[in-house]
Amino acid sequence: MAGTDRERALRKRRHTRVRRKVSGTPERPRLAVNRSLRHITAQVIDDSSGRTLAAASTSDRELAAVLAGKSGGNVSAAEAVGHLVATRAKSVGVSKVVFDRGGFKYHGRVAALADAARSEGLEF
Repeated sequence: MAGTDRERALRKRRHTRVRRKVSGTPERPRLAVNRSLRHITAQVIDDSSGRTLAAASTSDRELAAVLAGKSGGNVSAAEAVGHLVATRAKSVGVSKVVFDRGGFKYHGRVAALADAARSEGLEF
């Protein structure tokens, strides 16, 4: 089981605290990250209209070839997701985002995804 109820509740509180300050606009959408034991997901979201502009996940078909049957819950998979979400965001005209770590520590897979997105030219 991935964490106790207390750990989940604490992450939810941290995420709520972050979301009070971080909101996506059409000019600067929010790059939201969600992490589980097996996968990592990133979405570029315009909160004013409630639309997801771009998304990538370790469960995407495009990344299945890159991961080649390996776990989606590691740093190299997170880097691949970061590159893919940045590429997709650039293709829809998004170059600047605000980063929403989702209540997770900025460490490990979350930091790897952010660094990979920055290296593709996404500014935050």
